[in-house]
Amino acid sequence: MTQQTPSTLQTLVASGVLLIGVGLAAGAVSIPSAAGYGGVGPNFLPWLVSIALAVCGGFMLWESRTGGFRAMDDADAANDEIKPCWSGFAWVSAGLLANAALITTLGFILSCTLCFVLAVQGLRGAENKPDLRPAKLAKDTLIGMAIAAPVYWMFTKFLAINLPGLTLTGWL
Repeated sequence: MTQQTPSTLQTLVASGVLLIGVGLAAGAVSIPSAAGYGGVGPNFLPWLVSIALAVCGGFMLWESRTGGFRAMDDADAANDEIKPCWSGFAWVSAGLLANAALITTLGFILSCTLCFVLAVQGLRGAENKPDLRPAKLAKDTLIGMAIAAPVYWMFTKFLAINLPGLTLTGWL
């Protein structure tokens, strides 16, 4: 395998950001554009994010091709100080994937609570302070529910946006 130059790696990163923006735009095409309250339809945010990613990816690509990212720290100094935390990445990724997989089964509140608990473990692991004590997990679960429940109720009761619930009552 050949050694990649920083400019080549930066071009790959920029191209990836640009491709994600294009991919999101391709997905946004399939979302109906019927305007709701305030004249904004459900495809507004995906289009906004895809345009922002495409613009950022374009600027990154331009900068990488015209001399590289100029405001970066020295790569050798950064590599000595910062090490990736793969266990933290795994915990946070597991939380996001579990949320996506279980939201229709467990409902919004419980799946988001699980996502919160797993993400907190990942962030603690990144600080080298993992804590799997039952009392700490219970506290994280209560905090996650205290965040997820009002969000669920605001969306379902006040904004009349249907989110998956555990029961048919609309309160859990």
